[in-house]
Amino acid sequence: MRLLAISGSLRRASSNTAALEALARLAPEGVKVLIYRDLAKLPPFNPDDDGEDRPKPEPVETLRTLVGASDALVIAAREYAHGVPGALKNALDWLVASETFAGKPVMLINASPRAFHAQASLCEILATMAARLMPRPSPRYRLRESRFLPTRCWRTRRAYESSRRPLRRSSGS
Repeated sequence: MRLLAISGSLRRASSNTAALEALARLAPEGVKVLIYRDLAKLPPFNPDDDGEDRPKPEPVETLRTLVGASDALVIAAREYAHGVPGALKNALDWLVASETFAGKPVMLINASPRAFHAQASLCEILATMAARLMPRPSPRYRLRESRFLPTRCWRTRRAYESSRRPLRRSSGS
């Protein structure tokens, strides 16, 4: 199984990106996690640039190709002003008309302690885009960024196993 992991944060010290990095390292056998790191390279979405007869910007083509080659997506996003981070929303806008996204399974991860508005908004956006959201609960971790180390993401074996259950169900193991 191939997972494309997208962090909604552009920060170098993002706890959401660190959670995705931990997921990549701790993924079960047979699950390959690719972390998408070019969110900042995507141009602002403009429907005029997304017509069928127009060439797409290279970063957009790359994102769409990666989504198409993935069996599922994992999105980790914090909240900005009670909403989805702008760079992540921009990426999703570029995927709306893409045939590679509809029906794609998506799991949400939240490493921010108070990000419930963004998560609700993200669920609404993804449902509108015809994503197949993984059943709740998607993992939500309350992490203090100043103390967070991706290798120590799960403090107990039980928490670690709980975080892997959705991956196992998706991969059939």
